[in-house]
Amino acid sequence: MLYRIRHVTEYSYPARVSSCYNVARVCPRDTDRQSLIRHHVYVNPYPATINRREDYFGNLAYHFDIQKPHQDLTITAESDVDVPEGQPYLELDLGMSVAEAREAYLYSNAPDVLCAREFLLDSPMIRRDSTLAEYARPSFDDNRPLNAAVRELTGRIFDEFTFDPSFTTVATPLSEVLAHRRGVCQDFAHLQIACLRSLGIPARYVSGYLETLPPPGQKKMVGADATHAWISCFSPQEGWLEFDPTNNTMANHQHIVTAYGRDFFDVTPIKGVIYGGGDIPGLRVSVDVQRLSD
Repeated sequence: MLYRIRHVTEYSYPARVSSCYNVARVCPRDTDRQSLIRHHVYVNPYPATINRREDYFGNLAYHFDIQKPHQDLTITAESDVDVPEGQPYLELDLGMSVAEAREAYLYSNAPDVLCAREFLLDSPMIRRDSTLAEYARPSFDDNRPLNAAVRELTGRIFDEFTFDPSFTTVATPLSEVLAHRRGVCQDFAHLQIACLRSLGIPARYVSGYLETLPPPGQKKMVGADATHAWISCFSPQEGWLEFDPTNNTMANHQHIVTAYGRDFFDVTPIKGVIYGGGDIPGLRVSVDVQRLSD
């Protein structure tokens, strides 16, 4: 499946900005299940400098600065990504048990296990917590296959939590998300990662895009797609596997990965520093995920 993605971010400032310095992570990355064909970032006003690099986690990051006065800023990212539709089938009820996986996390010297261990640690937006461990524990019997346990936790979050964009902000603590059982995809991803890390299981945050399809017979609305968040859990046997607690599924050809990180802080689509600009700026984000095969 070949997709074309257009991600537009527009800022409108109450007062003039004299200069700004920014980093954008809006370019899909190459992974085991997708290939980046083409990508370009357009910035208006035109930057004084723009540089592209891979960050610590292997994500593509664009650094740019604008050194002339402006009150509007638009970042447009356009990408073509190939995501094979027939993803390999994985039998989750087979494979390494929870107890065997925990032993491997502690004692294995395999390079991929050693690299995964950093995703056992606390990160800026996720802290391990005994309450979160107790919430997840019923799904993680020692003798149960690890992948089946993670899949069950994914389904429990989907069933027991309500998607509510009005309840949380980027700063809402996980304790409140757990107490009120409400949030958005970012909250549910953070919650599941925190549960897994609290049980000693490496997990990382995945940002990207989710293709949405209109009802039968209706046209797809421009800008109706969205950025999305889900999780990736490390199995010593199968490697990194992606689960989406917001939609109660494993990631499939409709999930397009932009970046991996410890949490949202590592993969924020746009962040930076401005000089001037007045109070809170206006922000508008539009995302289109188009199937080129259509």
